[in-house]
Amino acid sequence: MLHPRREPEPTVAELGEHEILKRLRRFCADDVGDDGAVRSLPAGARLVVTTDVLVDGVHFSDRTLPPKALGWRAAAVNLSDLAAMGATPMGLTIGLTLPPDTLWVWVEALYQGFTDCLRQYGGAIIGGDLCRGSHRSLAITALGCVPQALYRNRAQANQMLVATGVHGASRAGLAVLLEELDAPDSFAQTWIKAHQYPIPRFDAIALLHKLQNFDCIAGMDTSDGLADAVIQICRQSQIGARLLRSQLPTPPGLVETVGQSTAEQWTLYGGEDFELVLSLPPDIAEGVISELPSSQIIGHTTSEAKIRLVDDMTNGPDIQLDQGQGFQHFSN
Repeated sequence: MLHPRREPEPTVAELGEHEILKRLRRFCADDVGDDGAVRSLPAGARLVVTTDVLVDGVHFSDRTLPPKALGWRAAAVNLSDLAAMGATPMGLTIGLTLPPDTLWVWVEALYQGFTDCLRQYGGAIIGGDLCRGSHRSLAITALGCVPQALYRNRAQANQMLVATGVHGASRAGLAVLLEELDAPDSFAQTWIKAHQYPIPRFDAIALLHKLQNFDCIAGMDTSDGLADAVIQICRQSQIGARLLRSQLPTPPGLVETVGQSTAEQWTLYGGEDFELVLSLPPDIAEGVISELPSSQIIGHTTSEAKIRLVDDMTNGPDIQLDQGQGFQHFSN
């Protein structure tokens, strides 16, 4: 039996800019089409703006992120920054650079990933730009509004440090996708999902907004790693911290798969889990973890400026946490 020959998928060069923009309109807010987006803020609210740039070969590749997952992840990355500020998402813009031979189906799946994430967690695509270039890249600006912002520099000594979820799962998922790690399928699929489809933690922010004010709490997302977030909160608040090794939020199965040392390294420095670290008074911390089953107290802040991982399970020495072990642009 003969099957009809399928026409090859068109490239963006074959479609042209105007046809691409026409096709992308269905993924955008209804009022997209002018030179800029116009949005009103609720009474008493302030605007929160965050920007993220993703470059092919640096932040993503086809080997680890199919286009739909890339779109979801790119949206979630920016929504996570809004969540870390205590904000509600309003929308985002996408600056997209594409080589001429990029297939339209790749672009279509990318935008489907964006809209799938935004429909679930809030906001819409409200504009952007399209450009020809030698490498694929995305420049995303997300807008949110907040009645009272959550800052990094409001932590105080003798507070509890709370992590909203496990850390190291995204790093493990990346290792599985790169075929650097052979893991049981039940764990591998969970870790791959953590890497490709992270979840912005607006559920934690909804709990915090039940408080009268944010003056005595601090927070940050953990895109650059758990240790990095704790260090930045402490430095900006001019305090220290003690994390307990027994309380590190390591994913189930990771120690058994990669060993204690690597699991600890990935939990502290793996990055890209897009969870939150919160510094909270003890009573508030207890309330948060009782309502968020995936969250846990990982340590406490101190008046002493040192930031340490303290051994309480005889699996290693006390160590000083530092930012040099996580990912940094322009480092070797």
